[in-house]
Amino acid sequence: MENGMTTTAWQKVAEVELVYRSNVKASERPVIKSSKDAADLLMHLWNENKIDLVEQFKVLLLNRANRVLGVVDISSGGITGTVADPRLIFVAALKANAVGIIISHNHPSCNLKPSRADEELTQKIKNAGKFLDIFLLDHIIVSSEGYYSFADEGLL
Repeated sequence: MENGMTTTAWQKVAEVELVYRSNVKASERPVIKSSKDAADLLMHLWNENKIDLVEQFKVLLLNRANRVLGVVDISSGGITGTVADPRLIFVAALKANAVGIIISHNHPSCNLKPSRADEELTQKIKNAGKFLDIFLLDHIIVSSEGYYSFADEGLL
């Protein structure tokens, strides 16, 4: 069988590099012990000018000791929704060697009740994480007036 690859074909393949860099010592990273800890941290990270304007999706990446390795802005959408692609969530978690994740989005309406789509996405991410041994610890909906925790409400 003849090899159809020219000598320069291999040069046209994209190189993929997986990199995670942190300038913060592990002992200095915040520890998440409760949904309130996570919600408080998320509120500090959220742009106060956007929390009541557009829906956004963020992920906290955690190590085995529940110390925050980083936060990832997954998407920013419109008034009533945003796209949270599980592949983007897990590529970030894999890059950081995260063992756990806390997903979060805001409701500009300040209605903290999760939608059916919120519940379905939560289960989809939870199930996908099982295959990678990356545990979904919580899904937190935030607004300028409070937060809702799927874990606290027994929905995980």
